[in-house]
Amino acid sequence: MAVGRRRPRWLYAGVAPGCNVTPGCLLVLSEPDPVASRVAEIWGAPPSTGEHVDGAPIRQLGPDLWTLRRPGPHIHDEHLDARLPRSGPLAELTLIFPSIHRSEQNVPCLTVHPLGNPGPIAEVGGRPRTLVPTDPRRMAAVLRALSERAGGSGLDVTYEATHHGPELGRPAFFAEIGFGESSAPSERSVRVLADALREPVLDPADRVALACGGGHYAPHFTELALVRRWAFGHVLSRHALESIDRATARSAFDLTPGAEGIVFARARDQDHPALSGLAERRRDQEAPFRTTGPATGA
Repeated sequence: MAVGRRRPRWLYAGVAPGCNVTPGCLLVLSEPDPVASRVAEIWGAPPSTGEHVDGAPIRQLGPDLWTLRRPGPHIHDEHLDARLPRSGPLAELTLIFPSIHRSEQNVPCLTVHPLGNPGPIAEVGGRPRTLVPTDPRRMAAVLRALSERAGGSGLDVTYEATHHGPELGRPAFFAEIGFGESSAPSERSVRVLADALREPVLDPADRVALACGGGHYAPHFTELALVRRWAFGHVLSRHALESIDRATARSAFDLTPGAEGIVFARARDQDHPALSGLAERRRDQEAPFRTTGPATGA
């Protein structure tokens, strides 16, 4: 999004001034994905809205919450938003993709992450140097809901950095289960994810920022969201900063609606040429402690 360009309607539709979250979300369920398919089994077949996408019904799971089953992999469902209704409540939704999490370390975990490719290579979906709009407060709400429900399960809960597609024009993020060496996600982890997606509690008092620096997994930013009222949109890892250009850094900030500035994992990251002067640096302690959740900071 170019500087000074009129912001799209989804940034403000149905939301109190300054809140910058969409009024509802569409849970996109990939049939070949072992996590999405299990979550879909838990939710069953809610009532159809009468709207269809490629022949599949959009179903209403709850107030401001809909589901859609898709026949192919999430990461290649490019421009799904262009197939959705263009008017009514279904035209203003954040897309959330329950999904399997794969990594070289193969560590059991629960993750959320924004979409897009900050660098010159798009290995898995989307296009190079192309980012997707984010919904920071809803993503933080799901992260917190996962953390609160996963206590004692042995599953780490974390933000991941922005790192793959599909390319979309609507706010979107993935919510994932990594189940290590097991052949399928555990029943408990699936239930944790299904419940977290169905009942996230958005906090209008969250302060929003672009997150920059740190590793692909983002423990610093995760801790800030769990303990303080920080909500992050795009999360640019130190690895991504090695190849990011100024235009992509600008889009990461512009596609983090409501962002007050940038929170850095370490002070020296603010001197990166693509980030210098992009937005005001924000300090960890500027957001107040949360009074609910796994930690209060008190």
